[in-house]
Amino acid sequence: MVTQTRVQLQTLALLIFVVHLSRPVCVDIPSETNAVLGKSMKLTCIYCMKRDEIKSKTHVDWYYMPNKEKDIPSNKTPIYKYVVDSPVELDGPYKGRLAWNGSPDLQDLSIRIINVTYNDSGIYECNVYRQFTFDYFKPSASLTKEIKLKVKAKATGETAALYSEIMMYVLLVCLTCWLLVEMVYCYRKISKSDEQTQDTATNYLAIPSEQKDNPAAPVTE
Repeated sequence: MVTQTRVQLQTLALLIFVVHLSRPVCVDIPSETNAVLGKSMKLTCIYCMKRDEIKSKTHVDWYYMPNKEKDIPSNKTPIYKYVVDSPVELDGPYKGRLAWNGSPDLQDLSIRIINVTYNDSGIYECNVYRQFTFDYFKPSASLTKEIKLKVKAKATGETAALYSEIMMYVLLVCLTCWLLVEMVYCYRKISKSDEQTQDTATNYLAIPSEQKDNPAAPVTE
């Protein structure tokens, strides 16, 4: 029984360790569209890969366009790119004000605008091109995302975003409490099982050896 208890405890500890060290899942979330004057602003562009073991080459191009008008094509200005495993800052009005904000696995391909101005309002386009490497062929995939950015003088809290953030924290706290309750329940169950086993063994040892060898004869009339 001691061995079984030890195995159960080791399994529980391993489960907690695996949950703690598990890799985060890639989630495609939309970018924020409201920037504050003089602050920094992240332009989120996420392109999740379904299988990490597949090798790929990624090329990213960021463009800026003024707000589109009816029946008038908008000119796209290249402002940033990622090529040959490194970000490249392009010459132009954004030089010195953009920084790479992506992830090492290139699932997050975002950039950040430093010291936002009113002239930064407009449409930003993220073009992603991936070329995957297999044994005999090299398929490719592409993605285009547009972010319509508005610059405001002061930060304004959005009710929906605030509500979502509160619900996320409440859910996180509830899941943490549930995990702690399960751990305490399993620990108490294992401890109770050990106590019952020890009581049984103690009661058996307390019986005199004569009674063990010579059980009492049944009473007959």
